[in-house]
Amino acid sequence: MRKPENPPTLRTFDPLEFKKLFDWEQQDTLRKYTTHKGEYLHWDELRCKKPRPDNLSAEDWWLLTKLGRIPQKLPFKDIKGKPFSFVIPTILLPKLAAIDRKCGGLISNKSTDHQERYIVNSLIEESISSSQLEGASTTRRIAKNMLLSQRKPRDNSEWMIFNNYRAMQLIRDHQEQPLSVKFILEIHCALTENLLEDAGHLRTTNDVHVEDERGDILHIPPKASELKKRLAALCDFANQDETEEQHYFHPVIKAILLHFALAYDHPFSDGNGRTARALFYWFLLNRGYWLIEYISISHIIKKAPAQYGRAFLYTETDDNDATYFIFHQIKVIQQAIEHLHTYLDTQKQEIQQVDQLLHHSNTLNHRQLLLIQHALKNPTTHYLIEHHRGSHNITYQTARTDLLGLEQLKLLLKKRVSKAFVFAAPADLKKRIAQLSTPK
Repeated sequence: MRKPENPPTLRTFDPLEFKKLFDWEQQDTLRKYTTHKGEYLHWDELRCKKPRPDNLSAEDWWLLTKLGRIPQKLPFKDIKGKPFSFVIPTILLPKLAAIDRKCGGLISNKSTDHQERYIVNSLIEESISSSQLEGASTTRRIAKNMLLSQRKPRDNSEWMIFNNYRAMQLIRDHQEQPLSVKFILEIHCALTENLLEDAGHLRTTNDVHVEDERGDILHIPPKASELKKRLAALCDFANQDETEEQHYFHPVIKAILLHFALAYDHPFSDGNGRTARALFYWFLLNRGYWLIEYISISHIIKKAPAQYGRAFLYTETDDNDATYFIFHQIKVIQQAIEHLHTYLDTQKQEIQQVDQLLHHSNTLNHRQLLLIQHALKNPTTHYLIEHHRGSHNITYQTARTDLLGLEQLKLLLKKRVSKAFVFAAPADLKKRIAQLSTPK
């Protein structure tokens, strides 16, 4: 990834020069320059944009852009002791309001069975995508089968995915506790166990940095001796009483800033990105954003990983302005929510199609309908009791009853392979469904 060009040094000017540059009387405020067509532009992007507003030079446009941005300082600093800051342009407010609204009522009217299935699928998706972002090479199909069957991982890529899944379950189970350095270490341990000798421990050396594919250094994190103090400050920030006005941050903004700060500090020898994203999930669950369990931000990030890295670099090269990372992550969250909407709409339509085939579908429960729906689309798939159990987070006996019930209706065929029963759809599944649906 190319390192962005550093912004030019802002020049000073007197009021008369400013009036010549910018007709103040015809503009309400400088805020119009804070963003451009919905984007929070870095100098590296702005200098290439044409046409420019008010026929300004790139340098003068940048000057007015910076003057229109009024930063709010954050309680954490870079390696030189300079604080990070951020801006909340008005264009972000409706986006935050939409996330708040959609995180409160999207699938609350679904049954518990629906919710458990979506949670399991989402945890699996986040586990796979987050691991693939950091090098895991196992295919999605193999990884999903491993997680659903609870098979022991066979290589490092599978261990990354298995650990990520376990860590996501850990933060779900501990979402109500305050953040502590100990808990951050527990998350990291869950993410890197059997992969790192120092799993769950802070790095002790300073020879850690982030570089691009050519070997150019993009980021140098703080010294190892500073990490405990920095993480303690991060926990204090997360645990602040937000009923006090001076401590209030919008929860989504705060979760994004925690993600950024931990990734910047790079407190571990490896697994920093996975830990930072897990911390993002923990904080929003802690603040009551229950929908976060159903979406995968890593799935969206993985589609354009360079944009993710660039959001960090823009912050570091422009006066520690973390707004670039905030804009990027809000876009990611919005896309993840849209992805979930699409998934739910598709599921609803497909269930309705199966329902139409099975007029007396009240004889089948929702899990069985989903399996038949899957079998119609994937006729060569084999189904195991343990897989069905994992997909819906149900007991083994319930999963066994589901599959045996479908076998009794002759919608699945059963055979024994080794010590386990394996179920498969018959070649004439549609015909059998039609016969089952025909009134006798």
